[in-house]
Amino acid sequence: MQVTHETNSHVPVMLGEALAGLAIKPAGYYIDATFGRGGHSQAILKQLGPKGRLLVIDKDSEAIALAKQVAATDERLEIAQGSFANVASIVEGLGWTGKVAGLLLDLGVSSPQLDTPERGFSFMQAGPLDMRMDQTAGMSAADWIAQAPEEEMAAVLKEYGEERYARRIAAAIVAARETEAITDTKQLAEIVKAANPAWEKHKHPATRSFLAIRLFINRELEDLKACLAASYNVLAAGGRLVVVTFHSLEDRITKQFMRGDASAEPLPAHFPFGHDAVPHWRLIGKAEAASTVEVEDNPRARSARLRVAEKI
Repeated sequence: MQVTHETNSHVPVMLGEALAGLAIKPAGYYIDATFGRGGHSQAILKQLGPKGRLLVIDKDSEAIALAKQVAATDERLEIAQGSFANVASIVEGLGWTGKVAGLLLDLGVSSPQLDTPERGFSFMQAGPLDMRMDQTAGMSAADWIAQAPEEEMAAVLKEYGEERYARRIAAAIVAARETEAITDTKQLAEIVKAANPAWEKHKHPATRSFLAIRLFINRELEDLKACLAASYNVLAAGGRLVVVTFHSLEDRITKQFMRGDASAEPLPAHFPFGHDAVPHWRLIGKAEAASTVEVEDNPRARSARLRVAEKI
C-alpha cells in the first residue's frame, strides 16, 4: 500500500529511489499516474525547469482537489481525474504521445485513504464498507457482498487475495448476510476472522480478504495491466517506467511485463540482419526494496518493491 500524506507533510515510500529511477530532465514531460496526496509530484516539480511539465492522474476526488490547489500556483501541472488505465487517451489529448520522459506508478491506497474510517479500506477501525477509490462511481464493497454468488466471492478471495481459506470465508459471509446486511468494516472483519482457522503471525486474519475485495472493486490489477500495455507508446525513446508495488500480485504483473518485453519478441523469419528479436525495454537495475531505516520509520514500507525499465 502506498504511503503518501498531505502535500509537504511526509514523503512517500521509496521517494529517493523513485526519483532516481525517473532520471528527471528539467525540460522533460512526466506523469505521476497515482497522485495520492502529492508527495511524488511535489518532488518531481522541484526538479523540473520552467519548460518541464507534469501530468497527474488519480481516481480520488480528494486527491484531485489537492492537485488543483497545487496547479493554481504552478502552470507546469496538468490534471486528469480517472484511472491510469486510460493514460494513452489522456496523453493523446495533451499531444504528449511519444514525448513523455518518465511515467511513475505508486500503487495501492494512500495513507489518508487507509486511515479514514469513512472510506472503508481498513478493518482496524469501524466504518462503512465502501472501498471505492472513486466514491462517485461503481459498486461499493457492501453492494457487492450483498449480492455476489458464493462461488464468485470465493474466486475473488482466492485470485486477488491468495486466500487459502477462500471457500470457507465466502460461505461464512453468505450465511451471515442472510441474517443481517453486512455494511461495516469491523462487522466483515469479524466474520472473516471467525471463518479463518489459521493465519500468519502478526497479520490480521482479514488482511487478505480485504485486499482481495479492494482490488476487485477498483479493478486495480486490470487497470495496471492496461497502463503497462499503453506505456510504451506513451513514452519517448529513453523514457523511464517506474513502478512501486506493495503486494505480490502487483509485483508479479510488473515483473513479467518488464522482463517479457526486455527479452524481446521474435521477428518474422524473412527479417534481415539475422536478429532473433526486437527488445522494447531495457531493465534498469534489479528490483529494490525499501531500506531498513525507512521500514523502521514507516512499517507500511516493508512490502514495497520498485522496478524500473527504459524504453528502447
